[in-house]
Amino acid sequence: FCSPPWRSFVFARSLLSRVTLAAAGALLLLPAALDAQMDTSAFRALRWRELGPARGGRSVAVGGSTARPLEYWMGTTGGGVWKTTDGGMNWQPATDAHFGGTIGAIAVAESNPDIVYVGGGETHIRGNTSHGDGLWKTTDGGQTWKLMGLRETRHIARVRVHPTNPDIVYVGALGHAFGPNPERGVFKSIDGGATWSRILFRNDSTGISDLVMDPNDPNTLYAAFWHAYRRPWMLNSGGPGGGIFKTTDGGATWREITANRGLPRGIWGKVGLAVSPANSRRVWAIIENDSGGVYRSDDGGESWEWINRDRSLRQRAWYYSKIYADPKDTNVVYGLNVQFFRSTDGGRTFRQQIQVPHGDNHDMWIAPNDPNRMVQANDGGANVSFTGGRTWTGQQFATAQMYHVSVTNHFPYWVCGAQQDNSTLCGPSRREGGIGIGDWEDAGGGESGYVTPHPTNPDLIFAGSYSGYLTRKDMRTGLERNINAWPLNPMGHSSEDIRFRFQWTFPIVVSQHDPRVLYVGGSQLFTSTNEGQSFTVNPARLVRADPRTMGPSGGPITRDQTGVETYGTIFTLAESPRNARVLWTGSDDGLVHVTRDGGATWTNVTPRDIGDFTRISIIEASRFSEGTAYIAANRFQQDDFAPSLWRTRDFGATWTKIVSGIPADEFTRVIREDSERQGLLFAGTERGVWVSFDDGANWQRLQRNLPPVPVHDLVVKEGDLVA
Repeated sequence: FCSPPWRSFVFARSLLSRVTLAAAGALLLLPAALDAQMDTSAFRALRWRELGPARGGRSVAVGGSTARPLEYWMGTTGGGVWKTTDGGMNWQPATDAHFGGTIGAIAVAESNPDIVYVGGGETHIRGNTSHGDGLWKTTDGGQTWKLMGLRETRHIARVRVHPTNPDIVYVGALGHAFGPNPERGVFKSIDGGATWSRILFRNDSTGISDLVMDPNDPNTLYAAFWHAYRRPWMLNSGGPGGGIFKTTDGGATWREITANRGLPRGIWGKVGLAVSPANSRRVWAIIENDSGGVYRSDDGGESWEWINRDRSLRQRAWYYSKIYADPKDTNVVYGLNVQFFRSTDGGRTFRQQIQVPHGDNHDMWIAPNDPNRMVQANDGGANVSFTGGRTWTGQQFATAQMYHVSVTNHFPYWVCGAQQDNSTLCGPSRREGGIGIGDWEDAGGGESGYVTPHPTNPDLIFAGSYSGYLTRKDMRTGLERNINAWPLNPMGHSSEDIRFRFQWTFPIVVSQHDPRVLYVGGSQLFTSTNEGQSFTVNPARLVRADPRTMGPSGGPITRDQTGVETYGTIFTLAESPRNARVLWTGSDDGLVHVTRDGGATWTNVTPRDIGDFTRISIIEASRFSEGTAYIAANRFQQDDFAPSLWRTRDFGATWTKIVSGIPADEFTRVIREDSERQGLLFAGTERGVWVSFDDGANWQRLQRNLPPVPVHDLVVKEGDLVA
C-alpha cells in the first residue's frame, strides 16, 4: 500500500530526507563548555554521522542518457538528487553540498550528459508533500549546481531538453499544491535557464501534470493541464481547466485538443502523456475522468480512441497516471501504478506485470537506442534494468522517509522509527565496523506510526500505523500482538461515518512515571493502565472537528479515503517529566489543551495568534518546570510557510512566539529541549536543524555537514542529537 510521506526520522536521508546522528563525542563535551562560559562556538565543531537505514525510500523522478549506459540519476522525496555510474549497483548523493529536499523532475541533456536539469517539488501531492525551490542545473555532471530560478513554481512535473541544443529547456509546473499562484504552466528558456518565458498558462489554480516532447520533432510538444490542490483535510483532483494542449512551433503557439473527437467529456483530473518514438503520430493519454482510462491517437492527437478502461491502471489517479512508450516498437507501452504494467498490443491490454523491487511506481526512463535499458522510480527508490525489466538492481541506499524518531534505554541505545511504505525499524546508535541494514530489526506496527519504547524495559516496543493500528512487541522474544485502542479500521470511510478517528501518524506515549500507563491520541484521548490490554476513552473534546472539515476526501471524480486525510484528531501528546498529572495535547486542526489533574478536567490554552486550523506538530513538555512547554506548529497545508514555534511558562495561560533567526518561509515541524541544560533548544524545519541557547529568543542553524533537508523529528539522548 502506498502511504504518504510524513517523513520524519533521523538517520541517513529520510522524509526528513537525511536521517543522521550528531557525533557523540563532540556533543558529550557541550554541557561542561556551556556551564563554564556559555561557549556556543563549541557547536561549530559538531558534525553529523549517518546511521541509516540503507533501505531505499520513495522516488518520483529518474533520468539517463544514450551516451552513458552506466550513468543514471534519481530524484528523492526529501534527500535531493542521487547518481550512479556503475549501472545502479551503487548510488551516491549528488547535491548534498548544494541543495536537498524533494525532487519532482530530472532531465539529462542528450547532447551533453554532463548537463542535467532538476525541478524541485513533486506533483504526486500527498497530504504531507514537500515543495521545491525551483530549477537547478549542473554542467559538470553534478560537481557543482546553480539555481536557475522558477522558485515560486514550488512543484515541477516535467523538464524537457532539446535533443541537440541543451540551452533550450521546457518546464511544466503544477504550481503551489496548497493554494493558487500564477507561477504555473509551461515555461521556456533559450539560454540554458538564465531567463524564462511563460509560454502556456491556464489560470492560477491549474498547472501541468505532464509535458512530453516528440522524440522526432523537438518543436512539437504536448502539455497536460491539471486542476488540483490540497487542504489539510482533503484532496481535490480535477476541475475547470483540465485538458491537453499541443504546439508544433516550440511553444510560440498552442492549440487545445481537449475536445477533439474521441476524448472524454466532463471534468478532467490528472493526465499522463506519451509519444511513440517509432511513430510520432501515435500518442497515448491516461486520463482521470468519469470515462477514464487509456486513450490513443494515431494521427498526432487529431482524433482518439478509448482503448483501455482497466481500473488497475487508474486507481488513485492523482498519485500515478503515468504512461511511457517503447522507443522501437509502436505496440509496446508501459503503465505505472501500484503495479508496473506492459502492453504489447498498443495499450488495449496490459496483461504483463513487471516485477520490480518495490511497488507504487512513479517514473521511468528508457534508452532511446536500447529498449532493454531502463531506470525506474517507485516508493523504494530507483532500480536499473538491462534486460527489459526481467531483472533489476537493488535499492540499498539511505533515502528512507522516516515519520518520527525515538530512542530506547539500551546501552548503547537503539534508534527507532517507521519508514514510509515499508516497515518500522529499530537499530543500534553505534556499532564497531559500522551499521548495516542487517543491524536493523522490525519493531511491529507499520509504515506511518510512532515507535515508542518502554522506558524501563527497552526490549518492549509500542508501534503504530495508519487506521489506528497499534502493536506491542517484545524485541527479545519476537512476540507481538495487536493492541488497537479501537478495533474498527476506518480506511475508506469519511470522518463523519466513524465513531473514532486516528491520524495517519497518531501519537503514542508511555508514561515515564508509571510505564503501565499508555496514552494514544485519536479524535479522543485513549488511556490504558495495563500496557494496552484495555483502554478507556477520555470524554473531553480536545479537537475542533469543524463540520466543514469532516467530509469525504477526494473528488470531484474519485475519492481518496486512505487515512492520511483523516482530520480532527490529536496529533501530538506530551506528559510532563516532572508531574504525571500534567498532560498536553495538540490537534491537527489547531487546538492546544492541558490537564493538571490527570485528565479529569482540561483547559483550552491555544495560543491566541497561532491561526485557525494550524497543525500542532509537536508539544515538548519541559524537564525543568512543569508549567513550561514548547510548541512546533505549521500551516504549510494552507499555503503559509512561516515558522511557528511557541513557549509558555505558565501552563499555557500566556504564550511567546520564538522564531527569531529562522527564515520567514521555513516552516517548522519539531522542537525539543536539551536533557541537561535549561534553555538549550533544538528545532527541525523544512530545511534543517536549528539551535537556540536562550530559550528560543534567537536561533541559528546547526547544519555543518547536514544538507538542507526536511527535518520531521528530533531526540536528545545522552549528549547526542538524533534527527
